[in-house]
Amino acid sequence: MRRGPSPFNRLSVGAGLAFLYAPIVLLVIYSFNASRLVTVWGGWSTKWYAALAQDQAMLDAVSVSLRVGLISASLATALGLLAAVSLARGGRFGGRGLFGAMVYAPLSLPDVILGLSLLLLFVALGLPRGFWTVTLSHATVTIGYATVVIRARLASVDPSLEEAARDLGCPPAQAFLKATLPVIAPAVAAAWMLAFTLSLDDLVVASFTSGPGATTLPMRLYSAVRLGVNPEINAVSTLLIGAVAVGVSLAGLAIGRRRDA
Repeated sequence: MRRGPSPFNRLSVGAGLAFLYAPIVLLVIYSFNASRLVTVWGGWSTKWYAALAQDQAMLDAVSVSLRVGLISASLATALGLLAAVSLARGGRFGGRGLFGAMVYAPLSLPDVILGLSLLLLFVALGLPRGFWTVTLSHATVTIGYATVVIRARLASVDPSLEEAARDLGCPPAQAFLKATLPVIAPAVAAAWMLAFTLSLDDLVVASFTSGPGATTLPMRLYSAVRLGVNPEINAVSTLLIGAVAVGVSLAGLAIGRRRDA
């Protein structure tokens, strides 16, 4: 007879979930706080969402973060796909070990080192710091993550599918696009979402490589928190949590429908 989880296991899981999600729940609740003091409850109100709609600096930071995330995630996913194909299907070629080490290096290096290195590179090249330097920096940081996700899925795909497509007359590139890419499409989408999330979350690298007019949302929030926590910060954080929840729910529904099909 199969026994269920013990009370201790249930208590441990409950305590872990509470530790993870209780702060998020409190943040959402206090985003509707009527009081200007974050730690004092003054009743329910949506005035901080209205104030957020009038805060042009915060809205600009959100716009910059979204544009940087979309472009850098797309670039990192495309390059990560090429790197994963080279490492998983390229066989043994000269410099393979060095290439793999360079791709995965950003995964282990501290963000401070990456930010400083990228800053020195842009200064040496004479590139003005701004939107595109932040975008290139985020793409550089997230390429390794995209490569790991896509390569793990690509390693489990039977190469005979692509070989059969070649036997039927498809060129190598077309065979990959028609036979292999549809199979690893969920992993590619997961890599893109991971790169996009890491870009939205980054503060350190963006602080080193940003310039005038390229203030990201984490930089804006950090600057605001240094002067005191404003309930408006809770409002914008709640909107981000809601957007992520909707995105995850839609992705789960899409995956469920694909499995049922």
